[in-house]
Amino acid sequence: MGTLGLQIYSVVIQILGVLALFCVAGAVAGIPNALSRDGAARLRGLFSSPAEPLGWALAVAAAATFGSLYLSEVVGFQPCRLCWYQRYAMYPLVVLLLVLRFGGLARLWWTAALPATIGLGISALHIYEQANPEAGLVACGTGVPCSARYVAVFGFISIPVLAGSAFLAVITLSLSTRALLRAESTPPVEA
Repeated sequence: MGTLGLQIYSVVIQILGVLALFCVAGAVAGIPNALSRDGAARLRGLFSSPAEPLGWALAVAAAATFGSLYLSEVVGFQPCRLCWYQRYAMYPLVVLLLVLRFGGLARLWWTAALPATIGLGISALHIYEQANPEAGLVACGTGVPCSARYVAVFGFISIPVLAGSAFLAVITLSLSTRALLRAESTPPVEA
């Protein structure tokens, strides 16, 4: 990779790291709103319709998909077994969220939350494996070991942290859709 390629890589990986931090911060702020009774009122201030959070989830899943393809196909990082499993959970989310958001199927929000939850679990296992390679929880077979760390954005954001933050954001946004749908279907309380 030439000097320009390294500069582009540096910018891209920093952007992905910042986006990961935004995803985690959004989840920390968003999950309590999505799960509380009063949260839907706060969410209505952010989203104009119950389908809108699914559009943001689509953007997150697309960015994660393109980011992983950039790292493997352009930069040349070889995915390990757990990376592939995370990809199996993330890539279909792009199509699924596209259909949910623009097909008028927001009520099926859980169909995006389910693979994202599975992907988050795999990311958590992968993060643990990187932090504790001696644990050997995952038999990665031949090729790149799952404990390999290609990047450490800001010193702590690795590829599975990037993926995990995207899965967390998709879950949060799906739960936001759920809260908004519930608020729409609940009759207002009269004083």
